[in-house]
Amino acid sequence: MGHSHSHSHAETGNIKVAFFLNLGFTLIEIVGGFFTNSVAILSDALHDMGDTLSLGMSWYFQRLAGRDHDHKYSYGYHRFSVLGALINGFVLLAGSVFIVAESIPRFIHPEATNKEGMMGLAILGIVVNGIAALRLRKGSSLNEQVVSLHLLEDVLGWVGILIGSILMKFYDWPWLDPLMSLGLAVFILSNVYKNLKQVFQVILQGTPKDVDMVELEMYLKSLPGVQGFHDLHVWSMDGEFNILSVHLVRPSGDDAAFKQSIRAGLSDLHVHHATLELEAPGENCEFYSA
Repeated sequence: MGHSHSHSHAETGNIKVAFFLNLGFTLIEIVGGFFTNSVAILSDALHDMGDTLSLGMSWYFQRLAGRDHDHKYSYGYHRFSVLGALINGFVLLAGSVFIVAESIPRFIHPEATNKEGMMGLAILGIVVNGIAALRLRKGSSLNEQVVSLHLLEDVLGWVGILIGSILMKFYDWPWLDPLMSLGLAVFILSNVYKNLKQVFQVILQGTPKDVDMVELEMYLKSLPGVQGFHDLHVWSMDGEFNILSVHLVRPSGDDAAFKQSIRAGLSDLHVHHATLELEAPGENCEFYSA
């Protein structure tokens, strides 16, 4: 049974747009950083270059994840989206560590910058990254959720640079830039932790977050003629496509119609692919011991 996300093409297009926006603006940042003599902007340009590489990988993995199953991957390529989310998460983690490493020395050796140039680049950065963030705002895949963190980081970073450049124009507060950078790093690291936790939940085949196991077990117990069930397993391929397998004890009957009705009910419980093993009462099952 093949499964293809109905929104996979839209998600791929969103990541594609975000990739080219980020790539173009990174090049502008490099030039602008030298023009304004801003270490903060040059550092952000390096960080955005890492984001651009991550977006490129996300674009590739999201396209790959849309393929149907074949002999090599019997469940399809959905898990590649998770791989993209994992790589992006670690890149974002490395970028946050980089921000911390660059911010601390700036407390000790602040440098004069072209504040008007910083303001202009900050406004442009907010607009460009804001457009990309809006394109991925409603993404539901793990990959898009992690990528959206990259864009959120960039938007907030440029807001910080804009506020800092305005204040530094009127006050001699060179410590504002590294302070806001450290605050941004802490915020992003907390979100990275939450997203990587979810990624590892999928990789380790934990119970999907949108599946209520108590409600699921109550549904299986309520099925007509079912005297019991065992060997119940529920996991997710990519955080969206959830899979179930279970052994149901039930007297023989119209098995085809029975399974069809179960799958219809399971879809309402966020289970998209179900493997159902029907056993007669008293039948010996090697996967079950009373």
